[in-house]
Amino acid sequence: MIEVEKKNDDEYIVIIEEGNDRSKHTVNLDDAYYQKLTDGKTTKEELIKKSFKFLLERESKESILPEFNLRIIGKYFPEYESKINGRYGAIL
Repeated sequence: MIEVEKKNDDEYIVIIEEGNDRSKHTVNLDDAYYQKLTDGKTTKEELIKKSFKFLLERESKESILPEFNLRIIGKYFPEYESKINGRYGAIL
């Protein structure tokens, strides 16, 4: 299960639970990048949740950085921006 909690306008806490095991991550998402990926057609929380689903298909929750800006995903996974707009519920 993935829970996303808004800390402030650009910072979110993400909790990933698998059975009794959980990890906590702090994610930054600025308005410009949010608009680029979604054109405002979904919430920031939903974008972050879908982004974590994307990450969990590629690595374990323990491998996900404890704190990062959402923009960095594309540096590790170049297909991120195109995949997040299609496979995960057509955000755009």
